[in-house]
Amino acid sequence: MSQDQSFDVVIIGGGPGGYNAAIRAGQLGLKTAIVESRGVLGGTCLNVGCMPSKALLHASELFEAAHHEFKTIGIEVPAPTLNLVQMMKAKQDSVTALTKGIEFLMKKNKVTYFVGFGKIEGQGKVSVTAQDGSVQHLTTKNIVIATGSEPTPLPGVTVDQKQIVDSTGALSLPTVPKHLVVVGAGIIGLELGSVWRRLGAKVTVVEFLDRITPGMDTEVATGFQKILAKQGFTFKLGTKVTAAKTGATGVTLSLEAAKGGNPETLEADVVLVAIGRRPFTQGLGLETVGITTDQRGFIPTNHFKTAAPGVWAIGDVITGPMLAHKAEEDAVAAIELIAGKAGHVDYDLVPSVVYTFPEVAWVGKTEDQLKAAGVQYKVGKFPFMANSRAKINHETDGFVKFLADAKTDRVYGVHIMGPQAGEMIGEACVLMAFGGASEDLARICHPHPTRSEAVRQAAMGVEGWTMQA
Repeated sequence: MSQDQSFDVVIIGGGPGGYNAAIRAGQLGLKTAIVESRGVLGGTCLNVGCMPSKALLHASELFEAAHHEFKTIGIEVPAPTLNLVQMMKAKQDSVTALTKGIEFLMKKNKVTYFVGFGKIEGQGKVSVTAQDGSVQHLTTKNIVIATGSEPTPLPGVTVDQKQIVDSTGALSLPTVPKHLVVVGAGIIGLELGSVWRRLGAKVTVVEFLDRITPGMDTEVATGFQKILAKQGFTFKLGTKVTAAKTGATGVTLSLEAAKGGNPETLEADVVLVAIGRRPFTQGLGLETVGITTDQRGFIPTNHFKTAAPGVWAIGDVITGPMLAHKAEEDAVAAIELIAGKAGHVDYDLVPSVVYTFPEVAWVGKTEDQLKAAGVQYKVGKFPFMANSRAKINHETDGFVKFLADAKTDRVYGVHIMGPQAGEMIGEACVLMAFGGASEDLARICHPHPTRSEAVRQAAMGVEGWTMQA
């Protein structure tokens, strides 16, 4: 039995874009519904992405520290053993608690939550198909598409979530593989590769490009690769995977040089395909309102408005960084525009973070981009080796780099590779949002001893007055 219900806003997708859009809409007094097919809110990020991966990164980091670092600082313990079942349970318990928290936020903000697959059925119409096949019909003044993204498949390689996995499968392996091959040297592959390497796997990363982490400043990426290699990663760059064959003992990958060359094979217990993500827009009924995706599958928008009146799109289904916090910014801006306010997102100030150890975080322009644009700039750098807190904590890998205009000193970009980099990039975002100069940050007192002093020292370095190195 179907029932008609009318709303000011119906949001399709309950990930960071969708649920934050629902919260903001509720705050602004809009009658709001959210539709999510998983049966739990939080999207990829909370259920099979950002949050579970951070749980495993944290646990595996402690496991490795207990193996290697405890003894150095005078903590004598028997060699720790891995209880992978308990580690996975702890991960899932955290995820479950967070999803329940989002359900509470929906109730708090008077958002109606529909479990089922949301589909546009024409202007102002959305159907919700539950798992049992029953359908509810919603009418609405505004539809917000927030359906996110899914792992990009690799031609010639079939994911079975057992021997060949994507990021979802890699978060729930039942045993530690002897040899894990990661296809793709981006953020997801390196984070999940770090988890399993710490827990005992040999990890080989195969990347089509001749460098790791595309989008990261080249100098930082080069240093990052050296640190990961020192930790035990093996890299095969400039190499493409042409096929994968599964067997009783593992997977045989067929490889060849990206620029042509003799083919070779690589044996693995488990292969993780992590070559990126693509927008999820299949079956949404976009054609019923005249929306056509671009060649890469993204929905074209102008300030979140699609080609269809009253239909908006945010997050991973539109262009821009495929990041949870970017989707959240989109969500707030789009809802504020729907409510007649002035919503805006500055995509130049969306930070990126790699949650390996050390972490890598950056915001703004890279040196490569400034050179390509012909911009005259100055560089300030400071190594964590010279930072007292990092030295005391035996966390000295990495450095901070500031890029600022050669004449005006306005900061174009900040790049941090080091402990807690993801926590420290925030002050660079604030500085740049206010159009700040490197000197502004260089003259702000930072607490001592903290890792954040390295950020200040790098800012000092732009004008050549670094004091601690």
